Amino acid sequence: MTRKSLVLPAVAGLLISTLAACGGTDGSGSDGKAIVLGSTDRIEASKVAPAPLDPALAYDFASWSVLHNTFQTLMRLPRSGTEPIPDAAEKCGFQDRQSEQYRCTLRSGLKFSNGHDLTSKDVKFSLDRVLRIDDPNGTKSLLSNVDKIETPSDREIVIHLSQPDATFPSKLTTPAAAILDSEVYKPDALRDGFEMTGSGPYSAKTEVRNNKLVKVVFTKNPHYKGDVQPKSDKAEMRFYDSASTMEQALVKGDIDVVHRGFSPEQLDKLNKGEIKGVRLFESSGQGIRYLVFNTSDPTVKDKAVRQAIAHLVDRQALVRDVYKRTAEPLYSMIPTSISSHINSFHNEYGDPDPDVARSVLHDAGISTPVKLKLTYTTDHYGPETAAEFKELQKQLNSSGLFSVTIKGYPWREFRPALVKREFSASGMGWLPDFPDPDSYTAPFLTKDNFLNSPYRNSTIQDELIPKTRQEAQRSLADKDFQSIQNAVASDVPYLPLWQGNTYVAARGNVTGAEYAFDSSTMLQLWELGKGN
Repeated sequence: MTRKSLVLPAVAGLLISTLAACGGTDGSGSDGKAIVLGSTDRIEASKVAPAPLDPALAYDFASWSVLHNTFQTLMRLPRSGTEPIPDAAEKCGFQDRQSEQYRCTLRSGLKFSNGHDLTSKDVKFSLDRVLRIDDPNGTKSLLSNVDKIETPSDREIVIHLSQPDATFPSKLTTPAAAILDSEVYKPDALRDGFEMTGSGPYSAKTEVRNNKLVKVVFTKNPHYKGDVQPKSDKAEMRFYDSASTMEQALVKGDIDVVHRGFSPEQLDKLNKGEIKGVRLFESSGQGIRYLVFNTSDPTVKDKAVRQAIAHLVDRQALVRDVYKRTAEPLYSMIPTSISSHINSFHNEYGDPDPDVARSVLHDAGISTPVKLKLTYTTDHYGPETAAEFKELQKQLNSSGLFSVTIKGYPWREFRPALVKREFSASGMGWLPDFPDPDSYTAPFLTKDNFLNSPYRNSTIQDELIPKTRQEAQRSLADKDFQSIQNAVASDVPYLPLWQGNTYVAARGNVTGAEYAFDSSTMLQLWELGKGN
């Protein structure tokens, strides 16, 4: 997901910088005062993406933050930890040793927020719908292993997989598997606009301006049946055009929590206590930033060009000069917080070395300087993205081996163009769909990968990924994941750059901020409350 881990100390292991005394009680929020969150994320409807809050299409952190609190899934992640637990289901489990048949029994008396009954037929409808709509920008890849679904009774669902997949319960925790009301949603078409009907802890009312979401008001869903207990009856999510405007709102007390969008400079101010009455919570990050190469594009089709870039990029300079050490250099598509991580790119390329890069291009018969256009999105990953690409441009051009130009596009144009393979090399970010190394490999390397990358490695696709999914004990798959990382480092279809930490800024009377994100960095509004 331009989103959405592992053994990491999840959010339970947050490092807390206490800049003001924590106030209050357990923060039930029952007095009607809403918890107000601020973000600079953009959720907007466009011709290419007319339904930004439809689970069959939405595949980014911002949209998933809304959907996760509005819809139920069969399984969910616990407050902290990585093992899925039942949500709309009463119980779930594989019925065979091969991890190919998954059976769930729903809780009794489930209803949607509109009062309609929720049955196994709605579950089947929802999963089948994602596969049927098959939007190129959507979430089908998470469910593509589903072969058929049976509903023996109103409370029973049997999901047959085409191949063994021990990660399937984790995939059912994502909004891709959100349960929809079959009386409201169409089986073969997206629900345009911003309306949602779910059965999650909250119902949601959206406020839209110029096809852009500016506010979501979450109200405790009286029909919700599950083990989540919202700490506040009401929550608001407000979207700001700039980080500076959002900071002013936090200072004035107009918002209580900021979970996305502050710059490194603003985080430094918070850490120094320059915004009174606000605490900063920091945890090991699971989000990564990387370059994606269109390996069918003439400019970067030759592996030597991509390898030369890998020899030149200075990650230390990026995190030091652009991100002010709020990020860490990354040498694999799997971040360091996952047990199967290895520094495959550093092992392969070492520290930046223009002389080695020159030899790689020379040996491949490639004339220099190589003309290359780097593209990025101007409004999706934060204000530092432009500075990051200027730094990358400087690093490559200073070698004399490349002549790099850079260009930024708004997300609504950037994402579709990327999928259509209109760019040579582009900057992307990723948060795991679920807390497993599979979520940092399969979405990028399978035939139906979410980027529509033309890169193909038959050993990875046909052997290694299927093998990793057969291991119910996930540590037994480490060796195969390490082989995948080494293969990616050798071929460089992607170039990992850095991984960022996760930050939550909260006013002193807010409770539960340390549990704001689960182990896949999914926002859990129900954990937030207000003390006295």
